[in-house]
Amino acid sequence: MLARLSAVIFAVIAGTAAVVEISRDEKAPEPSPMRAIETERDPLRDAQRRCQQLGEAAAHDAACLKVWAQTRGRFLGRPAPNEGR
Repeated sequence: MLARLSAVIFAVIAGTAAVVEISRDEKAPEPSPMRAIETERDPLRDAQRRCQQLGEAAAHDAACLKVWAQTRGRFLGRPAPNEGR
């Protein structure tokens, strides 16, 4: 008898908790406004695009060889020749 009474009380408490949770009105978080970030044009990036469009001919183009050297330097953290130390 005590086990049945405990089971009924548990079922009532669980049902009440479920009803309270379902009826709870949660507001959806407002999305944060996104800002468009305007970046400056990178001349090195533009030169890389030009060399990419040249294809195999870029391997013999002096300007592309210079661009690739600058790109490697930037990747490795070396300052550009015109920046100095």
